[in-house]
Amino acid sequence: MKYFGTDGFRGEAGVTLTVEHAYRVGRYIGSIYAREGHRPRIVIGKDTRISGYMLENALVSGLTASGSDAYEMYVTTTPSISYMVRRKGFDCGIMISASHNPYFDNGIKLIDGAGFKLSADIEEQIEKYIDGELPDPPFAVRDAIGKCYDYSRGKDTYTDYLEAIVRESCEEAGRDVKTPFAGKTVALDLANGSAYKLAVQVFEDLGALVIPRNREPMGTNINRNCGSTHIDMLQQLVYDTGADVGFAYDGDADRCLAVDDEGNVIDGDHILYLCAGYLKKHGKLKDETVVTTVMSNIGLYKAFDDMDIRYERTPVGDKYVSENMEKNGYSIGGEQSGHIIFKEHAVTGDGILTSLMIMLAWLDAERPLSEMTSGLTIYPQLLKNVKVANKEAAMSDPDVILIADEVSDELGASGRLLLRESGTEPLIRVMVEAETEEMCSVNVERVIDVLKKKGHVVE
Repeated sequence: MKYFGTDGFRGEAGVTLTVEHAYRVGRYIGSIYAREGHRPRIVIGKDTRISGYMLENALVSGLTASGSDAYEMYVTTTPSISYMVRRKGFDCGIMISASHNPYFDNGIKLIDGAGFKLSADIEEQIEKYIDGELPDPPFAVRDAIGKCYDYSRGKDTYTDYLEAIVRESCEEAGRDVKTPFAGKTVALDLANGSAYKLAVQVFEDLGALVIPRNREPMGTNINRNCGSTHIDMLQQLVYDTGADVGFAYDGDADRCLAVDDEGNVIDGDHILYLCAGYLKKHGKLKDETVVTTVMSNIGLYKAFDDMDIRYERTPVGDKYVSENMEKNGYSIGGEQSGHIIFKEHAVTGDGILTSLMIMLAWLDAERPLSEMTSGLTIYPQLLKNVKVANKEAAMSDPDVILIADEVSDELGASGRLLLRESGTEPLIRVMVEAETEEMCSVNVERVIDVLKKKGHVVE
């Protein structure tokens, strides 16, 4: 599609994502839920980017001009919008965020009434409307014009829900319910983003001693050398403060990575390992199965084999994980990036929820977090992106297929090769996992050499 990708309409604010774009999205969304006797209700949130104000106001103008009511939660997380849509019966939700991108980018994420990403069919219709291929919806008039409401209280509803998940679990386990995290020191890297207030509130309400960093958003510092994309900052914070655990979120807090008491990074694969084991122990792992993407480490699969846990692999992208989980009813799935879905509690990735589930698994184990991943050996992994003239031609080249087969056969059960096209760029992604970094490097270069010799690579 022209404007919408796998995670909404994203671009540089004021350049490829403008106020006019936002207004027209609002106009179209505001009109499609209207029907006789029903005034559509749309809930809106945003992260801390400076451009969020103008896009928010443009969207609200479009929505109300089409006869929909807009409920503004202001700065909040993407998963909170998904939750509130489902909890309060909104027709749809809109989140203004470009996730982990730099501050000058922004995005518009559309969420349907069930809390999932809006269908591609509707996004395609919005694109046609933006480009003038569809007529303007009628303007609402008189008492049909939409209203705008301050809906800040929605954030309290959301945080109350997160805290209730922890308290109910602790009650089942016979632990302290009022302050279950008492005595625990938790470091938080808030990325100057959506979670800068909410995460601190939740952990403090649950009794933890919180050491927060990057909680002073200025509109231009979201994700800047901080958050889940710069995990080294959290590692240093845990080391300097002696915290028991650390959590880092991205700009809209739908992802979480962690750092254990020894400063080791706990990425999405580690989180799946920890939390799947916890769920299985308590009989909550549906069909004893975890949903991963093809990028999960081979070490995770070997660990799951040892735990008698089955797994499924989807293409890269949280939407594929979500689709698989929804179709089969599986309990947990996610990506290395820390985008983890816990189906019992949410239909999308939720960074704060993920950190709380790690805490519950940790409390249940009654031992340091650094000891809980001892059964997981992460194999060295090397990924290189190769720019090519034609992705399809490169992937179907017999010599490329031959070298890929040779590498895969040689690696055997002790490694793997993943060769795939980028979904958005003219790139072939060459990834090798093996027992040593040297083996990864040698085999990646073998594949790239063939791509070069056959003339596919663009220098």
